Amino acid sequence: MTAFDATTELLSELIAYPTVSALSNRTMIDHLANHLETAGARVNVIEDPTGAKANLFATIGPERDGGIVLSGHTDVVPVADQDWQTDPFMLFDKDEALYGRGTCDMKGFIAAAVALAPLLGRAATERPIHFAFTYDEETGCLGGQHLVETLRERGLRPALAIVGEPTSMRIIEGHKGCFEYTTHFTGFEGHGSNPDAGVNAVEYAVRYVNRLIQLKDQLRARAPASSRFDPPWTTINTGLLSGGVAHNVIPGKAQVQWEMRPVQATDADFVKRDLDAYCFDELIPLMRAVYPDADIVTEVIAEVDGLEPMDQNAARDLVAELTGNNGCDLVAFGTEAGLLQSLGMDVVVCGPGSIEQAHKPDEYLAKDQLAQCLTMLERLAPKLSMPILS
Repeated sequence: MTAFDATTELLSELIAYPTVSALSNRTMIDHLANHLETAGARVNVIEDPTGAKANLFATIGPERDGGIVLSGHTDVVPVADQDWQTDPFMLFDKDEALYGRGTCDMKGFIAAAVALAPLLGRAATERPIHFAFTYDEETGCLGGQHLVETLRERGLRPALAIVGEPTSMRIIEGHKGCFEYTTHFTGFEGHGSNPDAGVNAVEYAVRYVNRLIQLKDQLRARAPASSRFDPPWTTINTGLLSGGVAHNVIPGKAQVQWEMRPVQATDADFVKRDLDAYCFDELIPLMRAVYPDADIVTEVIAEVDGLEPMDQNAARDLVAELTGNNGCDLVAFGTEAGLLQSLGMDVVVCGPGSIEQAHKPDEYLAKDQLAQCLTMLERLAPKLSMPILS
């Protein structure tokens, strides 16, 4: 069986696991663990506090620092309310493309890495090769944060990491951070005929969103002159505003789900300070003048730093050699790469498939993209037997 056929077969098995973030990923993790153990890997399954989800960290080769990590997330976004032409959890092969939820984001890369684990393992005589597969990347990089904490506690120090998010096999050396929040508003319910007798949580949530809109404009003016991002400034997006129960009831609860993608840490600090002052100096006093227990509380879902471009980046240089592509780009979407970089690794993002296909109905991975990924990983194998990567 060719490497491509083996990868496609494994990808078909992985697509069949409906690892939507709201569900468990354990069966897929166990499946991958079995494959890697068969390839000779030392496998660690790291459960989350509930035991329903887990990260997988596996190593083949010598027990030493300086290894290379192949990183991917196992969760996928939901398919609810999407108009799919095929079963999203069954791999469908048509017109030189492989269709199914997660084919490009990012089970295609995981399948390629695991299918080539025996080859990589045989070559890993000097440098260990690590496989890092996480849970809940799509909902705040929760598994990635957990994995980084685990590696730090255990003193594991890989040198390089390749995060296989879909980049059309372009080398990505930087991306923005992803900070996600849910802001909760507690008001005071009452009859809609007397609005001043209550505290309308939805109305205060609307004021909060209006402040976010104002901050969006201010952030445009703060864009660094040297920023290479598109757009070059820190962005804010309001994803959901919900609250209330009926036309004639003053809503006592509301929430706003929002995110920002900083291009620089000072922007994140600027936004958080402004919102804190706006809530504590203006909104909350008005609310508590009517109802003393009214409140606004912001829940941090995730604060994941971006991948910072570096002048010296051995992972970038390695992947450029493996792919023959000397160009590097930056992207606006987030990954777990910044988390791995925080451990002191050199990191790039490079994987098969287009981000334009991710999260959409009829998600697909072009076969030529998968072939390019396999070529990159096959060329990686000889590097694992060299004491110094070149």
